[in-house]
Amino acid sequence: MPEPAKAGKGQDVLWFRCSGCSEIIYRKTLESNFYVCNRCGYHFRISPEEYIRILLDEGTWAELDANLMPADPLNFPKYQEKIKEAQQKTGRNDAFSYGRGAMAGIPVVFGVMDFGFIGGSMGSVVGEKVARAIRLARQERRPLIIIATSGGARMQEGILSLMQMAKTAAELGLLRQARVPFISIPVDPCTAGVMASFASLGDVIISEPNALLGFAGQRVIEDTIGEKLPEGFQRAEFMLKHGLVDIVVSRRNLKETVARILAVLWHQPHYEPGSV
Repeated sequence: MPEPAKAGKGQDVLWFRCSGCSEIIYRKTLESNFYVCNRCGYHFRISPEEYIRILLDEGTWAELDANLMPADPLNFPKYQEKIKEAQQKTGRNDAFSYGRGAMAGIPVVFGVMDFGFIGGSMGSVVGEKVARAIRLARQERRPLIIIATSGGARMQEGILSLMQMAKTAAELGLLRQARVPFISIPVDPCTAGVMASFASLGDVIISEPNALLGFAGQRVIEDTIGEKLPEGFQRAEFMLKHGLVDIVVSRRNLKETVARILAVLWHQPHYEPGSV
């Protein structure tokens, strides 16, 4: 279910206002169009469950380590309350979910972040689960696919959060040595420590139209260098033009695009449906 641009709250919302063109869209129409505006192509932010439904073959998703809970190692003020609020809001224990699944019949390890959980920030649990997803892909020789959306490292965990950048990057180095492909899909928004670590290390990097991608914010950069940045800076199309992103593709075509890439990079002729 899309988070922004709601014309109401909860599961009973029937109409949504597009943030791109202000069109009022009926809920079922939006769902059938992968939460993309028919009029202007605006991509609503969606939940991990929707990405699982859109990208994975039906009935193949099996989540792992869903019970891992974040701690409060620094006794950061009101952090425990913030965690509880996020857990109640999203129905998950932290901002990253991963597990086994299949895409177009190919067994994969699939991970997806939830921006609704403290801005998709990466703390110790998120970093550990990303690392475990990478290890599982290497051990079972399954292509790795991660949907990344985040505001960066989780400040409430300090250096323990920043350490996850190095940990996930090191695990990806081992995955590359094993010649198992990693397809990274950073979506709006994907910034700071997550974008500066595993999200930008894919063998193929795919994004959705107009997604905000980058490290520091545009205003911070402009204040630092004393210059006005070009129009569209840090959007997916700008990143594509400058080589950080390999493909920008509509969510309507995302599964087909990833499946075609996997067909080229990964082929297991003895795979039988249902073996995931």
